[in-house]
Amino acid sequence: MNCPMIYKKGTVNQLQGIRQYFSEENFERLAGIMYSKRVKKGTHLFWEGDLPEYWYYVKKGSVKITKSADNGSSITLYRHQDGDLIGHADCIPNSVHSFNAEVLEDSELGLIQQKDLEVLLWQHGDLAVEFMRWLGLMHRMTQTKFRDLMLFGKPGALCSLLIRLNNSYGEACGDRIRIGVKMNNSEVAEMIGATRESVNRMLSDMKKEEVIDMDNGHVIIKDLDYLRDVCHCENCPKDICRV
Repeated sequence: MNCPMIYKKGTVNQLQGIRQYFSEENFERLAGIMYSKRVKKGTHLFWEGDLPEYWYYVKKGSVKITKSADNGSSITLYRHQDGDLIGHADCIPNSVHSFNAEVLEDSELGLIQQKDLEVLLWQHGDLAVEFMRWLGLMHRMTQTKFRDLMLFGKPGALCSLLIRLNNSYGEACGDRIRIGVKMNNSEVAEMIGATRESVNRMLSDMKKEEVIDMDNGHVIIKDLDYLRDVCHCENCPKDICRV
């Protein structure tokens, strides 16, 4: 299937990042304490166990957040994109990062020192309230992802991931939806805690049932309602139901 649309990052179903949660004045306050840094693909911003020194605002690029398992494998919890903020918020002194952060493409980041952010939040109560609300949303997003992974098996987790990809990168293609980013089956497996072979099998079954199709490496969603039924979709807002 050939879709006439060309995917352009930021034009279709692209979320607005943290700017939608902060007033213009407070976002400018955050921008005022960050400095820009270009980071190469494959760079790790931090590892599990590192002390948190910085927050990272994604000006342009993509960063994935992963959690390591005892058997050496890892699961991808987030794929952060333009406008997202990445960091560690914990009221426990000297706590450390619980996840890894790896840059997926050459990116431009805005770095904010943890101490500078704490001072800014102390100085501006309205910013602190907005920051707290945003953190609550991030925690809710994490909870929904763990719900999908734990309650409805691998098929449910895969269907949920496809819905999240639709909300983050989906673009209309006639009566179907084209996922604007390419992901190989190994990457998909890492995002739902499955093996590549099981993902191959599940995607093949969905294709036979005409739930999805493939177009030059892009997933085409043909039956969104089917995906919602399998993962018991709760119709969460798109800023929560995203990758």
